[in-house]
Amino acid sequence: MRRSDIIALRRQLSIPGYKTLADVGLDGAWVTPIQITSKSTTGPLLVGHYWLDAPSVEPNRNLLKTKGYLPDIPFNQVLTLALGQAGLTRRQVYVTQAFHLLPPEPLPRIPSGHIQESFNRITRHEVDGRTVIALGRVAEGACRRAGVKAIECISPSARRSWEYKVERLAEALRTALVQIHGR
Repeated sequence: MRRSDIIALRRQLSIPGYKTLADVGLDGAWVTPIQITSKSTTGPLLVGHYWLDAPSVEPNRNLLKTKGYLPDIPFNQVLTLALGQAGLTRRQVYVTQAFHLLPPEPLPRIPSGHIQESFNRITRHEVDGRTVIALGRVAEGACRRAGVKAIECISPSARRSWEYKVERLAEALRTALVQIHGR
């Protein structure tokens, strides 16, 4: 499926109680804004839980429009460090998530049915033919239920030490590179 078709599918997704990227003024030529920076067509594909909650957009709008992510949140700090350990940059990976809507509050409990609906309608098209790393239990479960083979990894947002999370993610990235390049 073409990227433009996947973006169109993302634009069509609506579940009551959640905001769309258009609702918060961040719709664009991406499936998720983090792809402003991380949309490699050949590198590992990382699937996280969700991109960001709706209330966090407005105070960070300028940075989000430029980078597509918040560099100072733990998820992105761990990702940056792990990429460095694996000898990669953000431009050499593709980052997406299982749930493509914005929850109404930070640290939400998103029902698994909503996550799977989003994954099945959007993410499964992004992962076709790619080497996938599932970041955390939610992403791993969505991949498994959709029949997507993925390297399992701890979420960069998990409640573990940064060193542990960075090492696990760097290890998953190196494993993905071996699968992609055969060495």
